[in-house]
Amino acid sequence: MKDAGSAVALMGNPNVGKSTVFNALTGGRQHTGNWSGKTVSLAEGRITGEDITLIDLPGTYSLHARSQEEALAREFLTCGGAQAVILVADAACLQRSLVLVLQVLEVQPHAVLCLNLMDEARKKHIRIDTAVLSRELGIPVVPCAARSKKGLNELKNTLRSVLSGTLPPCSEPPIRYPADIRCGLYAEPHKGQTRDELDDILTAAAVLRAEEITMTCVTAPDDPHARDRAIDRAVLSRRFGIPLMLLLLALVFWLTLSGANTVSAMLSGFLLGLEAPLRRVLTALSLPPGAVSLLTDGVWRVLATVVSVMLPPMAIFFPLFTLLEDAGYLPRIALQLDHAFCRAGACGKQSLSMCLRTLRAQKNRTG
Repeated sequence: MKDAGSAVALMGNPNVGKSTVFNALTGGRQHTGNWSGKTVSLAEGRITGEDITLIDLPGTYSLHARSQEEALAREFLTCGGAQAVILVADAACLQRSLVLVLQVLEVQPHAVLCLNLMDEARKKHIRIDTAVLSRELGIPVVPCAARSKKGLNELKNTLRSVLSGTLPPCSEPPIRYPADIRCGLYAEPHKGQTRDELDDILTAAAVLRAEEITMTCVTAPDDPHARDRAIDRAVLSRRFGIPLMLLLLALVFWLTLSGANTVSAMLSGFLLGLEAPLRRVLTALSLPPGAVSLLTDGVWRVLATVVSVMLPPMAIFFPLFTLLEDAGYLPRIALQLDHAFCRAGACGKQSLSMCLRTLRAQKNRTG
């Protein structure tokens, strides 16, 4: 734990500001790569001013793997790939985040809880006693607002103390399981019991413990999420949910394709218009005619075509999807489609990557 060059995992539910915390801690200096034997990309970066590598694991709600991303997160922790973990939780929805936190502490007790979105919690008049929360979990808790960079210095100092051993790891069992289940995440199903049934029991125990902790340290209005629940009743309803989703995705595709066609034509005209000046420059440099043709008719024309065709739709599509993600709508799309995708041996989150592939295919047909 005292060695230089420590590796620290960053974990949390989707849409808790994990990427914002990652970028704020690393200063945006990161690279991505596939973990050995896996096709899921991991972002890595060096924490600013520290000899610590931060590994951003895929967002997940549980360590009971139901998708490749969740399996990767669990495997990374259990194989000892990180000396500690930063757990990012949504302060405005703490109970949901605590389920993953409790499960992670069973695998990696060297942890820091980054209580992010404290500004959003205050807007909803939610107050959290961080001292009580730290006592219940057995790990340090740091309140943060990563978008405004509040609390990040304290987070780095606390992480340094955890890595150096100044702050002890979690020593108490984080989850209270039924008497016949003694190994937590590593428990094996009883005779006649399926793995899914056991996972449901383990998850229920984590949810119950998360509820107990929340009741001891969170003070909130009677229903701080009343507006969110009202929106959910509309966007996830059986009558309006699917039509609204199809309409919204169709609007995204239309804005992307119609806007990209105009921008692509302008960008193509500009880039291809540079072909003649480039040819004159290369000729003035006394390059052989074959080399001039190769660089202008070959390399430059192909590069200009690819950039003009691919860049505009991506520049429109990804910001639109980012807005939907920030609004919390993308996880709701995944939830709506999860049942149908599970029947096909997939999961609802794959619907989002299918949207991107559909866009590419449509652009190839129209481009």
